[in-house]
Amino acid sequence: MKIKSPALFLLITISLILSFFSPAQASQPQEKIELTLDFSSPSVPLPVIYRANIDLSGRGAHRDAGWPQTVAAKNVLAVWQRDLGFGRFYRIQYNLWEIAKLAQDEEAQAKLLANYDEIIRKINEGGGTVILDLFGTPFGLGRVLDKNSSVYNLMAYKELVKGVIRELSCNKKYNIWYEVWNAPDLEDFFLGEKTEYFSLYQAVADAVKELRQETKMHIPLGGPSTSCWFANAENNNMLFPERSLIYELIKYCSNHKLPLDFISWHAYSSDPYLEKQDTIYGKSFIKLIREWLSYFNFKDDIPLVIDEWNFDSVANISPRRGVNAYVVASYIPARVKSMQESGIDLQTYFCMEDFGGNDEKVARNLGIFAFDQSHPDKLYAKAGYNTMRMLNLLGDELISLPGPEDEFVGLIPTKSKDYFAVLVYNYIDPDAAMNYLSRKVVALSGSERKTVVNIVKSDRIDKIISGQADLSTLRMTPKVREMFSRAVELNDLKKKYSLSGRKMKIIFKGAKGVYLFSRYVMDNSCSGDCPFSPREEKEIDFSGDYFEEIEMSPYSVQLLLFKKKPLPPPVIDKPDAAEPGKPINDAEE
Repeated sequence: MKIKSPALFLLITISLILSFFSPAQASQPQEKIELTLDFSSPSVPLPVIYRANIDLSGRGAHRDAGWPQTVAAKNVLAVWQRDLGFGRFYRIQYNLWEIAKLAQDEEAQAKLLANYDEIIRKINEGGGTVILDLFGTPFGLGRVLDKNSSVYNLMAYKELVKGVIRELSCNKKYNIWYEVWNAPDLEDFFLGEKTEYFSLYQAVADAVKELRQETKMHIPLGGPSTSCWFANAENNNMLFPERSLIYELIKYCSNHKLPLDFISWHAYSSDPYLEKQDTIYGKSFIKLIREWLSYFNFKDDIPLVIDEWNFDSVANISPRRGVNAYVVASYIPARVKSMQESGIDLQTYFCMEDFGGNDEKVARNLGIFAFDQSHPDKLYAKAGYNTMRMLNLLGDELISLPGPEDEFVGLIPTKSKDYFAVLVYNYIDPDAAMNYLSRKVVALSGSERKTVVNIVKSDRIDKIISGQADLSTLRMTPKVREMFSRAVELNDLKKKYSLSGRKMKIIFKGAKGVYLFSRYVMDNSCSGDCPFSPREEKEIDFSGDYFEEIEMSPYSVQLLLFKKKPLPPPVIDKPDAAEPGKPINDAEE
């Protein structure tokens, strides 16, 4: 799904100013980065958020009515399974409207249900977990004849959903988390009021409660999968977090004693620090959500899930998600690392495949795979797919590493029993200056925010950001002037580092023995169908300190892989063949 536009458009009103960006403080990039990585440093199990988790959506239309229309093509899923397996978290949008529409064609409906089942089964057999998003109101159950209608016949809807959950979770024992609806705060996805969404959630929750009681099984249930964390069916902004659908759902479930096992929302942005967004209370919104859970007597450590996210831009078809897909490839690890640091438990990237050729005539290039509508069977892996493969090669433990304190460059160091894997990225936010302004606005007074809004709404903002305006001549408080000054500086840094690479020297310690080194690189030399093979391979002896000097081009990702060299097989001395009549050893003489 698509949320509101980022950056400049967001700053037109105070509500949008505060919507999508983080309070993370910008740091001055170094001309050359040098750091020491000790492989023997303390480590923790690698959080699952770092793995290649993804929403399986794509295409939006298939010639075969028996294949889920919201799921990527079968050959795309086969490539993913071959290369990465199905051992992580995967979100599937389960379209109840689509299933019910085939009621008059029992063969096609049975095939559709079997295909859903087959996908879920493969994921479970691969050790993975499915987040099954239940959406779509079947004919006869809604207030209007539309798949996005609110539900009128709640009892029939409850029994329908109960049958689905009974079959998948209770009978077939699939590992599934159930998510109630998709973006219920947006009219394009839900034709109803928030009270109608709560009634819908309660119908599913009652079904889950009954099945839990009947089978003594734990069946996870959550939501609300809103378009952003503070969204509601009515217009809302970050100044009023308690008006969010997330807050109100937590309160509703508490009052009605309904299960709520995870919280989910979408988060599209170009800002890698989005999840570090502060609130008017001087604390992060992640911490605020956990405080809400605790206040309403839920466990405050239940999973917080960003179930849809991607690089966002104003254009529905963004070059940075297409011909310049290496930009998104570098954005993925930067964003995931920030999510983990901010306290998010799980993410599912949106999505597996681009959209096109559908009845709605919507074309979107959000996928890590593209396809040619004239040759629908041929697929193209974008640069982001190789980044997913890099994430899949990370070790089992996340190594503690301070720094580098840099606005654009970051590391994800990991280790396993017999190898080390270090992912390095260089992502330069194209909207770094405007995002910085958005972070700082939350700390301003009302009058200061008004000053910022007036400047952004005028034609002065471009001149200010580009450094063409003299800030000393503008009427503003010292705090606002300092903020704009830093935004100008960030804009200059963005321009500089978008065109020139960064040199990095990493000194490695804490390893012993001989390792086989492989370096995988994803950069602007390729946006799609790039081979996934090492650009450099060599043997390394860690008998002393060892360092690597690498050049990080703009919007690039590198994976440094150190695999323990196997010891040669032991040499077994064989006795010489005895001459005829000669004793074999002294004992026989």
